[in-house]
Amino acid sequence: MNARQGFIGQSVVRREDGRFLTGNGQYTDDITLHGQTYAAFLRSPHAHARIKSIDSSAAAKAPGVVGIFTGEHFKAVGGLPCGWLINNIDGTPMKEPRHPILADGKVRYVGDRVALVVAETLEQARAARDMIEVDYEVLPAVIDIATATSAPAAVHDEAPDNRCYQWQIGDKDGTDAAFKGAAHVATLTFRNNRLVPNAIEPRAANAHWNPSSDEYTLYVANQNPHVERLLMCAFVLGIPEHKMRVVAPDVGGGFGSKIFLYGEETALVWASKQVRRPIKWTAERSESFLSDAHGRDHLTTAELALDKDGKFLGLRVDTTANLGAYLSTFSTAVPTILYATLLAGQYATPKICCTVNAVFTNTAPVDAYRGAGRPEATYTVERIVETAARELGIDPAELRRRNFVRTFPYATPVGLTYDTGDYEATMKRAIELADVAGFEARKAASAAKGLKRGIGYSAYIEACGIAPSSIAGALGARAGLFEAGEVRVHPTGKVTVFTGSHSHGQGHETTFAQVVADKLGIPLEDITIEHGDTGKVLFGMGTYGSRSLAVGGTAIVKALDKVIAKGKKIAAHLMEAADSDVVFENGSFKVAGTDKSVPFAQVSLTAYVPHNFPHDKLEPGLNENAFYDPSNFTYPAGTYICEVEVDPATGVVRVDRFTACDDFGNVINPMIVEGQVHGGLVQGIGQALLENCVYDPESGQLLTGSYMDYAMPRADDFPHFVVETVKGTPCTHNPLGVKGCGEAGAIGSPPAVINAVCHALGVKDMVMPASPHNVWKALQAKR
Repeated sequence: MNARQGFIGQSVVRREDGRFLTGNGQYTDDITLHGQTYAAFLRSPHAHARIKSIDSSAAAKAPGVVGIFTGEHFKAVGGLPCGWLINNIDGTPMKEPRHPILADGKVRYVGDRVALVVAETLEQARAARDMIEVDYEVLPAVIDIATATSAPAAVHDEAPDNRCYQWQIGDKDGTDAAFKGAAHVATLTFRNNRLVPNAIEPRAANAHWNPSSDEYTLYVANQNPHVERLLMCAFVLGIPEHKMRVVAPDVGGGFGSKIFLYGEETALVWASKQVRRPIKWTAERSESFLSDAHGRDHLTTAELALDKDGKFLGLRVDTTANLGAYLSTFSTAVPTILYATLLAGQYATPKICCTVNAVFTNTAPVDAYRGAGRPEATYTVERIVETAARELGIDPAELRRRNFVRTFPYATPVGLTYDTGDYEATMKRAIELADVAGFEARKAASAAKGLKRGIGYSAYIEACGIAPSSIAGALGARAGLFEAGEVRVHPTGKVTVFTGSHSHGQGHETTFAQVVADKLGIPLEDITIEHGDTGKVLFGMGTYGSRSLAVGGTAIVKALDKVIAKGKKIAAHLMEAADSDVVFENGSFKVAGTDKSVPFAQVSLTAYVPHNFPHDKLEPGLNENAFYDPSNFTYPAGTYICEVEVDPATGVVRVDRFTACDDFGNVINPMIVEGQVHGGLVQGIGQALLENCVYDPESGQLLTGSYMDYAMPRADDFPHFVVETVKGTPCTHNPLGVKGCGEAGAIGSPPAVINAVCHALGVKDMVMPASPHNVWKALQAKR
């Protein structure tokens, strides 16, 4: 494509796919260093137990063993930090028990790290691990979040009632008053089921200490290498940050589960200095099920107050959130800041109050998973709205329309300000694409086959482009949420861009290059995107919360603006014109109103030949960087419509039709956006119908610890998706006008599916996942 045609809005084929499709990607496990050793972790078989003794004497004598480490070795270092401080309703801080690298005196979930074995080969490390003998005193386990605060056992002594915090947002008195004047109140209690992330590449790390420079290098499957370095150095190991390089090479998916600082890579970094050799660890899939941070797991009661005309008066929500055994990096923010602040949805509900009780249990830590709080919020809002519509006999689409926010900017009752949106447009288009008018005929055809058909709506909104630091800091964030970008123009006019955003499936090497090519008017092939290496990239907060283009992309644009501004000064000298008369268009610097021009490549070469421009006024080179901290979140929104067929004899649910209509603001690459939506839909529908992480309520054993028991979605579980991005409402506070798209599908789809199932069965609620067994039970209960 000619650069002069413009790259914004073009479905450019992903540049990175070539190496992935030909097997030339380089993942952490592909990296083998000189003197490589291998690690295996001994993990707890008990959900809650006191460690009476650990005998590793036989293991230490096993062939190939280089070192064995336990919690005793790590007592002098810090625990894994939590990045978000949440205060209780009374203003006191949350309970924050120590999160040890290896278990220190107690284990608190099945899979908790007990010992690290380092050996010459992976087989030797695993064999020695199995020789370690641990004497446990088994303790009662706390598993059920509904009874955690009254359980006879405490996960941590610091939290005797197992409560981490009780937090509240909104106007409680005003909301209670709104309910007193309601003509109708819809009430619903439900569980947002627990999920295991299951990225295709398991977590992996390879740590090396260089004795000659006293420097560390960590290769790790991670979404934000600078944050990994900051947390590990400053809060845990006490390593000077400039002595630590973190490299996140190609990463095979993350979905949030690779944002966090884990004990495994931290232990490897520390131990690499002790054994004076590099140590590699790659999780087995069974380890991933046990020890990756899980997602969701909320128990919620929602109440919606309406007047006689179906206008919303107030929303009251009470949620108990499972944090697991320890506080993970962002765990405390997910059921509060990222959840409750989105409970307004697309609606002008005047009064909202949400109370969140976050509890510890003897299960794996729970943290951000694709959407992180926003799916839970959307599920709460869209399930209670659909329930109210069915109870009042009002068309679900019509009830939503009566309550849409229509004037912007709009300040919600739960702390956010939507800058722009057009919810009517996405609703109208979704109804057209879904052929809602033909639903009754399709329902009759299904009934003729003995099947039940239902239709469900979901009108979601999300706050993404996670930032700004000022708001996040006021809400408890312990770090900024800005992003950094650097643009390095070489003498030949070729460009290398360094970004703090990390790409692990999003297509940054393509979309970021499109932005640069469009801005500079140069070919896409002349641009290289570098990311994932703290040794190369200035700084960065990483990739999560659909922030890469809105925040990271804007940092790049700001750096490009600086490049162009300096280029104008050089070009002015070359053309003997005033700086103010020079414009930059289509890859050339021009003197306005004349035919004088110089191409970008000539200016870039001149920048490195100082005697050709006034170097007494300008430094040589054409290299600029920028930080960007947005003033607000971005707010993508849309309407999803699902149709299901249910076989009442077996309980099997089949998604027959699914329509997704989104407003993502300006779109850089429509093909990549559609791919992101498809992936999100699969994960969201997977939660609604298939996936469910289950622990034994007594022993705390993980019952869904493999793909034999944890149902992952497959291609034949889905219909052809009808996906459309409307000509949207551009974001008003970033120069690209983009909003974020990576999580939308996972946010909007679960309530659409469950609403459709409930409609088909004629029931008020349906447990997620709507598996054949759960559907069959619902049908029997109705009978």
